[in-house]
Amino acid sequence: MTLQNSFSLRLARVEDCDAIFNLIKALAEYEKLPNAVSGDVNTLKQHMFGERQYIEAIVAENLDEIVGFALFFHNYSTFLTKPGIYLEDLFVLPKFRRQGIGKALLTKLAQIALERDCGRLEWSVLDWNEPAQKFYRAMGASILDDWRICRVTGDKVNYISG
Repeated sequence: MTLQNSFSLRLARVEDCDAIFNLIKALAEYEKLPNAVSGDVNTLKQHMFGERQYIEAIVAENLDEIVGFALFFHNYSTFLTKPGIYLEDLFVLPKFRRQGIGKALLTKLAQIALERDCGRLEWSVLDWNEPAQKFYRAMGASILDDWRICRVTGDKVNYISG
């Protein structure tokens, strides 16, 4: 185990994709969705560093090991007429939790949102994940009870597309 604050944050580099993908798989295990990861590291790398960049990430390092990440992308608020940032995933390996890494990742993402003149920073949290909800509330987040996430995947996208 490491001492508190013995980690550093930085924007992800192309060589970090293997470690980030491994953390994505660890996150899926934590969320009780081990079979939900159907993508691969090469596609992640293409979407993060390819010709069209869909996503960005901040990584937390302890020595030379990536122990946490925040993966995000821009969205847009028509009401604010400003871009926003959507945090897709925030994850820290269990043995490195309670050392301020999650808070530091979220703080860094908020700083990026301010630098980019974003109108909001938002994300989703599972209804059963009380520790995460408590953490997010302590960071100043509101959990919206009156909104529901709508999702279309797989063949249903084909259905909607006509």
